[in-house]
Amino acid sequence: MTKKLVLTVVLIFISWFVIDFFFHGILLRPLYESTANLWRPDDQMNISLIYIVTFVLNLCFVFIYTLLINPKSILAGLKYGIILGVITGTASGFGTYLHMPVPLKLAIIWFFGGLIKAVVAGLILGIFIEPKK
Repeated sequence: MTKKLVLTVVLIFISWFVIDFFFHGILLRPLYESTANLWRPDDQMNISLIYIVTFVLNLCFVFIYTLLINPKSILAGLKYGIILGVITGTASGFGTYLHMPVPLKLAIIWFFGGLIKAVVAGLILGIFIEPKK
């Protein structure tokens, strides 16, 4: 089970990295550039902290499912991902929109980005974390 947990954490981390690259590095780049006054300059970004925060969120996501969700299945992982995706997407997208003058379009895309990341992670969980036999 430990090997599967580690594999699951790694796969989710990689999937989130790829999804974030697509959303933030490609899709949202023009929007970020047009609102550059709202963001830290690249030389002030703490890349290590970004990875640490992503890893901690990943671990919490995996361990909540592993410890609290029963029975485990692909469908359970999908449902879990959808619920957590709505929570995280709402908090990061619209929660930020409430407190910062970001464009609504950005909040909406952040919402869907969070939802997609959580659904993908939920599917990975459902596939790799099997019920105890």
